[in-house]
Amino acid sequence: MSDRLVSAAREPEDVQFEAGLRPRLLDEYVGQDRVRENLSVSIAAARQRGEALDHVLLYGPPGLGKTTLALVIANELTVPVRSTAGPVLERPGDLAAILTNLQPNEVLFIDEIHRLTPAIEEILYPAMEDYELDIVIGQGPGARSVKVPLQRFTLIGATTRTGLLTSPLRSRFGIVHRLDFYTSADMLEIVLRSARILKVDIDDEAAREIAGRTRGTPRIANRLLRRVRDYAQVRADGRITLDVARRALDLLDVDEHGFDEVDRRLLRAIIEKFNGGPVGVNTLAASLSEERDAIEDIYEPFLMQIGFLERTPRGRVATARAYEYFGLLPPRKDMKLW
Repeated sequence: MSDRLVSAAREPEDVQFEAGLRPRLLDEYVGQDRVRENLSVSIAAARQRGEALDHVLLYGPPGLGKTTLALVIANELTVPVRSTAGPVLERPGDLAAILTNLQPNEVLFIDEIHRLTPAIEEILYPAMEDYELDIVIGQGPGARSVKVPLQRFTLIGATTRTGLLTSPLRSRFGIVHRLDFYTSADMLEIVLRSARILKVDIDDEAAREIAGRTRGTPRIANRLLRRVRDYAQVRADGRITLDVARRALDLLDVDEHGFDEVDRRLLRAIIEKFNGGPVGVNTLAASLSEERDAIEDIYEPFLMQIGFLERTPRGRVATARAYEYFGLLPPRKDMKLW
């Protein structure tokens, strides 16, 4: 559902706001401490040697800052960055044109890299490994292969579906990092930082209330902050107090877990239609009239992270926490999942 307030997928209205809220340096980037520390060392070493940084793969659920981190890496390297996306690169010539125009040590960022076609991947292999393009000139018996040298560059790939990456492509990334959901403390810091940038008058307790309903996702935090800001402007005196934040979030139908009606509908479907599971994802998607990819990429990760859903070899299972959330007693067979 594209209109979900707590969807981690990027919406058109997010683009203009995210650009102004994004950190520019690693020191400004909140959370993902292990990832930031490792990248800090790798970037410093590359700069000292005057070389291109190893190719970087960033993966994890949507909305956690993979694109932002790619831009931060380029900024820390003090080099330009060119951005594209897997679905946009339809022909090998599209990627070849980009690669041949890259400057020394420049960053090429490819979002949704798991959606590259096999023909595009074939172009990337020699480019990433040997910094050259293999171009076939002519057809039939007279065809010949010509190697075109490229400037040394850094490819940063981002994906929410690392399992869909081919082994040859994944093996060519020297630096691989997973971005995880953010802690409550990190989310509070992100909400307060965004509020300062947006010049929003907000109490610390109100910021903590918003942070607690963001599903550990910065994109959702910024979206909720904007909506609560609107509510405070129209229904209060413009200041976001704890009471104002709670009333706004209740009106938006985002509960204390960060759940909305879609989350509740998914959990209820497993509990009521399929006796708590296990149920296959295709069956679940059909019963909810949702796409399988949406369930796997957007809905499930957070529900599994906080222990409301389990993914088993036989299918999805609602845990005892999910039953408790609805005020229900779990069936005896599910007690072991608690």
